[in-house]
Amino acid sequence: MTTSITDKTYKKLTIQISLNALSFCIFDTLNNNPIVLKKLPFSNLNRSVKMEDLLESVFSLNTELKNNYDEILVIHSNNLSTFVPTALFDEEFIGSYLQFNTKVFETDFFTFDALDKYEMNLVYIPYVNMNNFFIDQYGSFDYKHATTILVSKLLDLSKNKEERKMFVHVNENHFEIIVVQNQKLHLFNSFEYKTPEDFIYYILFIAEQLQLNPENFILQFLGSISENDAFYQITYKYIRNISLLDVSDFKNPFTENENREHFILLHS
Repeated sequence: MTTSITDKTYKKLTIQISLNALSFCIFDTLNNNPIVLKKLPFSNLNRSVKMEDLLESVFSLNTELKNNYDEILVIHSNNLSTFVPTALFDEEFIGSYLQFNTKVFETDFFTFDALDKYEMNLVYIPYVNMNNFFIDQYGSFDYKHATTILVSKLLDLSKNKEERKMFVHVNENHFEIIVVQNQKLHLFNSFEYKTPEDFIYYILFIAEQLQLNPENFILQFLGSISENDAFYQITYKYIRNISLLDVSDFKNPFTENENREHFILLHS
């Protein structure tokens, strides 16, 4: 990263990393606008090699990643996370919170993002090997979990809206369900899925647990999904009020599909 005021680029780089892909966005910080957006699936590369070598290949093919930036943010995208209310949070016992919903090991590195506005913290396990790679590339950078950005933004969008609303954020092999009401988080959970039947089972199970009537409650999709997807179509069979998240107010040069798929990256 650049440090001298004479070297300022007025650009920010955000990288979102998972086991399946690396996506990145370049922001013009003078106008607070995203100007470059790319998704680089690892399926196009040799998955038998180490992750560090995959990242090296990505960096060698995308010179934008090697430019100088005033700010660099790395977003870790996985389902190894959990929310803890601030009132119940003790950093000394950070490793204990995740043991209730995921398999953890003594060698795991735990960290957290503070959502002070909403009086909670997200505890998670970042990709340490990937962070080490980025340290070699950039020296220093900030990092967060994808869920922190996703939930914070959806809570912001729920301001002064008294109806409970379910959001479903779809990834390649897992999806998140978030239920909010006027800046209150009622539920967050992540589920792995393979078939449309898996997908609708979890959605209907959550609706039943929260006593949400499929005839009445509002469900909006974001992430990697379209109205033609089998996952959207099966949901439409069982839940009356479903739609894709309206992103028409998001002012940037990208399509509505790109804004939904890269919602986290574009709001980082």
